[in-house]
Amino acid sequence: MGFCLRKWALIAIVALSPLTARAVEPDEILPDAKLEARARSLSTQLRCMVCQNESIDDSGAPLAKDLRLLVRERLKAGDSDDQIRAYLVRRYGDFILLKPPFKVETALLWGGPFAILLVGGAAIFLNARRRRAAPPAAQPLSDSEGQRLKSLLDREAS
Repeated sequence: MGFCLRKWALIAIVALSPLTARAVEPDEILPDAKLEARARSLSTQLRCMVCQNESIDDSGAPLAKDLRLLVRERLKAGDSDDQIRAYLVRRYGDFILLKPPFKVETALLWGGPFAILLVGGAAIFLNARRRRAAPPAAQPLSDSEGQRLKSLLDREAS
């Protein structure tokens, strides 16, 4: 029983390890542990412009590596975290930030999901309300429709 549990635990670790792996390569790591920690912290806040749904810390794209190296160079030059973020925003726009600030330019980005939910909810509500309304009154058949129906029923009866 213990062997089976260990086997499944090992399979789970191996299967989940790619999810926790980072793309930072050994040659990128700074010798100063404090600077490296700041670089990693900044890298997790910056979007990979190629992958778009990953931070540059997670992405293996060449541009992400260039951005990681740029962050480390600016840290070694003495820039603060805010200065580095501001530099990258000037260069790439607010899209470089995984959590862009709320501004007029980003209002649609922040409010879009809520607007879609609101419009979808209103559509569902109005559709349900319309379905609950009384069905339209049946209109009588015209003379030609009545005769056609009678002939079809007579043909079926015979």
